[in-house]
Amino acid sequence: MDVIFKHTKVVKVLAIAALFSGCATQSNQKSDNDVAKSVKQPISKHKAWTLEAQDYHATHDDPNSITGSALIEKPGLYEGKTYFLYGAEHLNLENYYFDIPVVYNRAVKKWINYFLNRGRGFFERYGARAGRYAPVLGKILEDHGLPRDLIFLAMAESGFQNKAKSWAKAVGPWQFMPYTGRRYGLHIDWYIDERRDPIKATIAASKYLKKLYGDFGAWELAAAAYNAGEGKMSRAIRRYRTENFWRIRKGRYLKPETKNYVPKIMALAIIGKNLKSFGFEEIEFHEPLDFEEVKVQGGTDLMMVAQALDVEFEEIQRLNPEVLRWFIPNSIESYTLRVPVGKKVAWNECCREAKLLASDFQNYRVRGSRTTLKDVARKFKIKDPKVLLALNPVVKSTRSRLKKGEKISIPFRQGQSKRAPMYADLYEKPRKSVVRKRRYSKRIHIAKRRGKRITNPKKYYTVRSGDSLWSVSRKTGTSLDTLIVSNLNIIKHRMIRAGDKLIVE
Repeated sequence: MDVIFKHTKVVKVLAIAALFSGCATQSNQKSDNDVAKSVKQPISKHKAWTLEAQDYHATHDDPNSITGSALIEKPGLYEGKTYFLYGAEHLNLENYYFDIPVVYNRAVKKWINYFLNRGRGFFERYGARAGRYAPVLGKILEDHGLPRDLIFLAMAESGFQNKAKSWAKAVGPWQFMPYTGRRYGLHIDWYIDERRDPIKATIAASKYLKKLYGDFGAWELAAAAYNAGEGKMSRAIRRYRTENFWRIRKGRYLKPETKNYVPKIMALAIIGKNLKSFGFEEIEFHEPLDFEEVKVQGGTDLMMVAQALDVEFEEIQRLNPEVLRWFIPNSIESYTLRVPVGKKVAWNECCREAKLLASDFQNYRVRGSRTTLKDVARKFKIKDPKVLLALNPVVKSTRSRLKKGEKISIPFRQGQSKRAPMYADLYEKPRKSVVRKRRYSKRIHIAKRRGKRITNPKKYYTVRSGDSLWSVSRKTGTSLDTLIVSNLNIIKHRMIRAGDKLIVE
């Protein structure tokens, strides 16, 4: 863990907080030296990164570039590899050098045109948020031996939104899927989702991107693999017998999303490092991410913390986006909570020894005699019944029968709606295409159990445009279950298409 002993800006802020904090009872007479001594303590690497990012912002400020990206004034003196943007000399850009390969071709120009016109509002919002997060993301990438300009990959993924969530359940600024997130060290459960934390997620993304670059040896392929998966890209390379992304892109194997992904990143990088040339010099960047850290124990009520520190609860949420609920779970012994700059002094003086433990849980009165915790969890859309088990230690297991009239604690705060934004994830509806696939799979499962397979086919039906399994069953008089199990070689992989020959007798 890094130790930082001097940072005058933070010292001054803490000094002011010590003098004016409403929680200070005995320390209003503290001198600046006393406050300075309190700062001379080991700080976490997370905090160190934010301080270093602020220093980078102050010393490498380029009004034409999104801060956090690589500032390459003299390519020959730059520590990492540099790449010149050929073919765009006529644009008279401020910056032509990048630390990732960037090209100016038809696909990239298409995305540049999009962000200059129909998508201009998106870029302005992405750019504004970049002011808050890009400096620290760039610093983390650099510390892991990666190019700083990979911040534009995060920009393409989420627009630097910590709460971003895709239809495929990818979450956070780097859009990690659950499996990949856990694989690279991110904790994900009902209470905590570290994919949403910009610092922790960037550490995980750095490890993953380094692995992908080691596998494929080119940033274009590594970025495409980040989007499509390394298996998909490996198969694409074998299929087309080339490691040139732009040649692979011409084929039909990759989805349009992946084909557009790499050009989109390059377009964002070109605009993001040439803001004036493209007319974005008026972007109002958010203040760089900054915070202080305090230790809280498991079970701490974060709404009580916010009230004690005299800050909005939404500010605690903004600084701790990985915390999904209103309290820290009891399973965590100690949690490092981020608080606004200047509030650590207030915490130490009024709250460090206090136990602000969550107790205002809503209760549910059991109605049926055969009810279990699993049933209660299902009723309140809590996917993991162990959440209720932890709140109700007198219950032995999630399958134990509960007594009629028994009160069960549920993880919603008294006075809080179960439809509050904090619980929006409980009521998400899957895309229609996902619902259709689920119903299709369920129907095949039923058919396998009930249908009689035709072993010696005598008659076939050629599928026409507009046909469905149900319509084919009616036309031919073959039961739907029999039709399905007799043609599983086609049906188990996809829905029927015009031209398919189905066994019907």
